[in-house]
Amino acid sequence: MKANRITLVTLAANDVEALAAFYCSLGWVLDEAPEGVCFFDMGGAKFGIYDKASLARDLGRAPEDLGAGAMTLAQNFPDRAAVDAAYATAIAAGGTVCKPPEAVFWGGYSGTWADPEGHVWEYAHNPFWALTEDGALA
Repeated sequence: MKANRITLVTLAANDVEALAAFYCSLGWVLDEAPEGVCFFDMGGAKFGIYDKASLARDLGRAPEDLGAGAMTLAQNFPDRAAVDAAYATAIAAGGTVCKPPEAVFWGGYSGTWADPEGHVWEYAHNPFWALTEDGALA
């Protein structure tokens, strides 16, 4: 089995249902939602939203030790216009502007925003990484 892979990314949430509804408003499709947690299928991986207190207990940490925004989650898009459109959708749905999309030093185009609980996303066009028809890195 390949060692460098991620099969699940889980965000801690104070309000699982509200945060799930936010991601659904971006067009994401909920895969399953047992009490206190939900999962979105990511085509070979899962994206989870889990009750913050429960996640902290599972990790052996205090809820206040689970911060948000100390890392970024990212989605790549086929061009700048697609970045702008997705970014506008996220902000209209209730996301918070961190940095509007712009040309960046490494030759790409990206912007960052935070979901309603402070998890930071980067939406980017990387001209050096090809994408498949379904948006996966080629």
